[in-house]
Amino acid sequence: MSPGTGAHSAPAPDENSKTRTTAEEPARPSMFSSLRIRNYRLFAMGQLVSNTGTWMQRIAQDWLVLSITGSATAVGITTALQFLPMLLLGLYGGVIADRYAKRRLLLITQTAMGLTGLALAALTLSGQVQVWHVYALALVLGLATVVDNPARQTFVSEMVGPEQLPNAVSLNSANFQSARLIGPAVAGVLITAVGSGWAFLLNGLSFLAPIAGLLLMRSAELHVIERAPRTKGQLREGLRYVRSRPELIWPITLVGFVGTFGFNFPIWLSAFTDKVFEEGAGTYGMLNTLMAVGSVTGALLAARRGTSRMRIMVGAALLFGVLEVTVALSPSFWLFAALMVPLGVVSMTFIVTANSSIQLASDPAMRGRVMSLYMMVFLGGTPIGAPVVGWVTDAYGARIGLLSGGLVSALAAVASGLVLARISGLRPRIELRHGRRRMVFVPVVAGPGRPGGGAAPEGKGEPGDIAGGTAAPGPSPAGKENAPAGTGNVPAAVRAPERGRERRGKMPV
Repeated sequence: MSPGTGAHSAPAPDENSKTRTTAEEPARPSMFSSLRIRNYRLFAMGQLVSNTGTWMQRIAQDWLVLSITGSATAVGITTALQFLPMLLLGLYGGVIADRYAKRRLLLITQTAMGLTGLALAALTLSGQVQVWHVYALALVLGLATVVDNPARQTFVSEMVGPEQLPNAVSLNSANFQSARLIGPAVAGVLITAVGSGWAFLLNGLSFLAPIAGLLLMRSAELHVIERAPRTKGQLREGLRYVRSRPELIWPITLVGFVGTFGFNFPIWLSAFTDKVFEEGAGTYGMLNTLMAVGSVTGALLAARRGTSRMRIMVGAALLFGVLEVTVALSPSFWLFAALMVPLGVVSMTFIVTANSSIQLASDPAMRGRVMSLYMMVFLGGTPIGAPVVGWVTDAYGARIGLLSGGLVSALAAVASGLVLARISGLRPRIELRHGRRRMVFVPVVAGPGRPGGGAAPEGKGEPGDIAGGTAAPGPSPAGKENAPAGTGNVPAAVRAPERGRERRGKMPV
C-alpha cells in the first residue's frame, strides 16, 4: 500500500513540518475503529445476526439427531459430515477464493447456507425429517463452508485495508463469540417452547442480514486486490508458497498443534463436570459461558491493541499451555471455574493474532490459499486430535488429559518461538536487570572469523525483550551495507522481496 503522495520526496524536516507530520500521522486504531468503515459495518452487523442463527442451529441440530436416534454416535457423524469437506477440500476452496470476486462468492455461499437451514426447517416442521436428511444437509453446509470460509476471511482486508486488518479480525472474533453467548440460550428456549424446527427457520432467515449487507456495500470503497489468473497447478503453487516462507509455515504449524491438542474443551469440560466435580448439565453450561466471556474479552482487547506481532502470538500460545496445565491441577471447583475466563482471553488472543499476522504476511493473490490452509489445519486437526485426547482422558482421567494438551501447546510454542527467533537472526540470552533474571533476544551478526554469523558482542545493539519492544538491529555484516534498513542479518527467505512488499504488508516480530 502506497505510503502517500510525496512520501519519497519530502523536504528536510523543520520544526513546522515536524508538527504537521505528527498531526497527519494516522491515529492508533481504537477498539472499534474498523466500524467507522461503512462496508465493514454492514458486514459486521450481518454476521452478528447470521452467527447467532448458526449457533442456534448447532444446538437444535444436535438435539434433533439425538431425539431421532438416541445415539451420541449419530451426533458425532453429523458433526463429522459438516467438517469433513473442509479437511478434504479446504485447499481447493482457497484456490476458488483467489480466482473469483469474493463478494460474489459470499453472496452464493451465504444463500446456499441459508437454504439448508430453511430446508431442514421445512422437513422438521412438517414432521417428515429423518436422520439421513440431517446428514445430507450437514454435508451440503460443509461444502458451502469450504468456499465461504477463505472468501469471508480474506474479504475483510478488501473492506478495511491492511492498516485496520488486525482490528477487524479481532472484532470478527468478538462478533462470533458474542453470538456464542446468545445463540445457544435462544435455541434452548425455542426447543423447549415450540421445537427444533423454529430454530432452523430462524437460522435460515438470519442469512438475509449478511446477504443484504453485501448487496448494500459500495464497490468503489473496496480495496482493489489483484485476483489470481486461472492457471494449472495453483494448489501446488500455494503449498510451495507457504512452505518457502518461514513467517507463514511456522505460525500455521503452531496453530495446528495448539488447535489439534489444546482446543478440545468439550471433552475436558464435560469430563471435569461429570467425573471430577460430579456436577450436572447446568455446571457444564456455566463453564462454557465463562470461557465465552473470556473469549469476547480477549477479542476486544486484541482489537484495542491494533497490532499483530510474532512475539505476541508465540507468547499467547505459551501462556495458553501454561494456563491449561494450571487448570488441570486446580484443587477446587471455584478456582477451576475462575480460570476459565483468563483461559478464554489468552486462547482468543492467540487465534486472533495468528489469523491477522498470517493474512498480513501473505501476498494478496495468495491469501485465499494461505487462509484455507490455516483453516484446514485449525479445524481439520480436530478429527485427529479429539479421539487421541478423548482416549487419554478416558484412560488416565480428566486431569491428565487436560495436562497433556497444555504441555503439547506449551512445547509447540517454545519450539516455534526458538525457530522463528533463529531464522529472524536473533538468539535468546538470560540477562540480570534490577536484580531479576529475564530472557531477551539479541541480534546474531557475523564477525571476524565467523563467516556464518555469530553472537553479537556484548554491548553492541539494544537487546529486544521478548515481552516488549522489537530487537534493534546490530551492526551490518560485511556485504550487507546496502540491505534494507532493519533487516540486519535476517536470511533472504524471511525477508519479503522488495517488489510487492507494500501490497503485502509486514508482520512485525
